[in-house]
This record gives sequence, structure tokens and C-alpha cells, in this order.
Amino acid sequence: MALNFHQLHIFYTVAERGSFSAAAQSLHMTQPAVTMQIQSLEEYFGCKLLIRSTKRIELTEAGQALMPFAVRSLELMRETDAAMSRFTHKLEGRLQLGASLTIGEYVLPRLLGPFGSQYPHIQIILKVMNTSQIMEYILQHQLNFGLVEAPVDHPDIVMEPVMEDELKLVVPAGHVLDRQDGVLLEEVVRHPFVLREKGSGTRQVMEGEMGRRGAPPNDLTVVMELGSTGAVKSAVEAGFGITMLSPSSVKHEVALGLLRTVDIIDASFKRQFFSIHLKSKLLPISAVTFLNFLREQKLPL
Repeated sequence: MALNFHQLHIFYTVAERGSFSAAAQSLHMTQPAVTMQIQSLEEYFGCKLLIRSTKRIELTEAGQALMPFAVRSLELMRETDAAMSRFTHKLEGRLQLGASLTIGEYVLPRLLGPFGSQYPHIQIILKVMNTSQIMEYILQHQLNFGLVEAPVDHPDIVMEPVMEDELKLVVPAGHVLDRQDGVLLEEVVRHPFVLREKGSGTRQVMEGEMGRRGAPPNDLTVVMELGSTGAVKSAVEAGFGITMLSPSSVKHEVALGLLRTVDIIDASFKRQFFSIHLKSKLLPISAVTFLNFLREQKLPL
């Protein structure tokens, strides 16, 4: 019997998930099939790798020694997929992903067309939802991966940067702050704000940078908190206040002269968009190809 990557992947998943049943669910295998592969691996090395208890699987000393090599094999396979994806243009399949609001509503729609022209046989199923919902769907194996606007922290999830964005001050046309080439943060915070709800990726980035620049978010005059970027834009256009948004989300309104973006001279609101997926599961080559395509794109800043 020869050692193979599939067995190392199963071993890693069992160790990470803590049980054969959880690993089987993650890998879309039957529990007996997972058990058989672990037994074959133990026969190959001639030693026990896992201690099976009623509560949770634990690694033996030999299993602990094997674990770093299993991790490296997964990383190498991901790197191999990433390196070879650009040479593969006859991909087929169905790609299910989730995207948070700004990405799903304003960034991806303009990129799906060019991607579809290059890879016409990949069917993309996109769900637009908040970050917590995306994580829940990924953990339940209902999505291949997700695209989010703020970092996440979960032991079963891998997070990687995909694209860079920068929030800009957005004001209604003719606003006093629109009459200058750039404004200082201390001028900006004197005006009423219309913001997304607390916890949104956009708001987290804005409040984090303002706090670092000596402008505590609690000191802002927030006249409205709204649950969508579209509602925020409408309220700003109507003159209720100013806001911070991605230029991608106001491109249409700026072109029509309804809203303006203004540079803040002494603060930078750059942020990363991240991809997230299950640590124990390799992304399909179609997903790797799509993420590499996104990394090559430039958003308007």
C-alpha cells in the first residue's frame, strides 16, 4: 500500500473536527469509509495515530508527529491548485458562494460578466447576506466559500485577503465639504452622519480608523442607522447627513451628480476584502480560479 494525499487529508480532518462522524460530514463520506482510511494509514505506518474515546478523538504521539506533515500536504495542494488554475480554461461545475452586502451588490456584479466570458461553463450561485450568515452556511457545508468585508475569527475557518478597497467620505452634491480638494478629519466629525448598522464591515473599518486618529466613534452625531447601503445613499442624497462608503457602491450616483466622494487628508480608510472557507476542506479548482481572477482586479478608489 502506498501513502497518498487523500489519507492525509482524512487524518487531518478527523483530528481537526474531533470525531469520525464530524469528519465524514465535512468530507461528504460515510463514517465507515473514513474509519477504513484511518485504519489503512495506521497499518501503513505500523502504529496508532488516534486515540478513540467516547468524547473526542485525540492524537497519539505518532499522530502528533504526523500532523505537521498533513498540514503541509494540504497547503501544498492549495498552492498547486492556485498555480495551475490560470492554465485551466475548460472548467465546469457549479460554484456556490456568499458575499457580504457591499461586495455582493456593488463589486461582484461588474466582475461576473468578464469571468463568465473566460469560464462559460462555471455556474455561479451567489447569495448576498451578512458575514455571520455566510460563516453559518459555510460551516453547514451549504457554500463553497464566502467573500466578506471585515476579518473573521473562527477555529474551523481559513481567511485570505482577496481585494483591497478604500472607504471615502460621501456627501450630497453641493455640500459644504464638497467645495474643497480635501478635508481634515476634525472638520468631518462636526457633521451629522448616516451610517450602516453596528457590526457591518463598512462601519467597523470607519470606526476603527477614526478611533486611531483621535476621533472616538461615540462622539459622532449619528442621525440614522440603516440596514442597507442603498438606504444610506438615499438618506445622504436627501441631505440628512454624510457617510463613509466604498466608491464602488456610489459609482452610479456620482456619475449622475447626486453624490460626491471627498478625500480625507489626514486619515486612510483602506481595507481588505477576504475570502473564507472551511479549514478542513479543499476548495474546488473552480473556486481557486475565481479567487485568483478577483485578485487580479482593481477596484476604483
